[in-house]
Amino acid sequence: MKKLIAYITTGYPDKNFTVDLIYSLKENGVDGIELGLPFSDPVADGPIIQEVNKRALEKGYKIQDTFYVTEQIAKNLDTYWMGYFNNFYHKGYDFMTQKAEEYGVKGFIIPDLPYEEAVIYEDKFPLISFVAPTDSKERIKQILKNPKEFIYMVAYAGITGAEKQEDLSEIIKTIKEITDTPLYIGFGVNEKTAREKSQGVDGVIVGSAFVKVLLEDISNSEKIKKISSIAKIIKEEINI
Repeated sequence: MKKLIAYITTGYPDKNFTVDLIYSLKENGVDGIELGLPFSDPVADGPIIQEVNKRALEKGYKIQDTFYVTEQIAKNLDTYWMGYFNNFYHKGYDFMTQKAEEYGVKGFIIPDLPYEEAVIYEDKFPLISFVAPTDSKERIKQILKNPKEFIYMVAYAGITGAEKQEDLSEIIKTIKEITDTPLYIGFGVNEKTAREKSQGVDGVIVGSAFVKVLLEDISNSEKIKKISSIAKIIKEEINI
């Protein structure tokens, strides 16, 4: 069965809501959580996730909120910390790896840390490898020398949340020839695109389709219900 990984920004509207939402997502087919560490300049993310990052910071998000949420969920659901390198550098990379190990985090997802710099840190803690459609076959081979947990394939060049379409069949074939590490596709995956985008891969990563609901003027319970419903649809779509 293909996997569904959900990106959720930590701490918006508050940390307890994040925990409740994640457990509801688990009940509706989500296999893992990409727990977003709010940052003031999330360059790989589109306007929806940027706005929720901004609101979380305005409401006083602290790294301890991520620790709190992780402690509640990681024992029951595969959990990954997604943040920009500044999130990790500011607190101290060794400190962050120590905390991640303590709470049972499976790996870090750091979109602004290129492979050439990531190799310095890959022995400290599992780093999820990114592959993009613009990468050559030789570069893909280099990136995937020692993949951890899963491979994050960016569906197109750009930011999250856009609904672009690119033919990824060749790059998927190339990756599958190099490694049997699970391959998950992210960027632009929602309930309408999930079935098509999941062709040939082992799972999908969904962020903006969930996070946009956090911006709606509805109650917290309605937000959880709506996001969970979207997750259920996507899990069904990718496994048809």
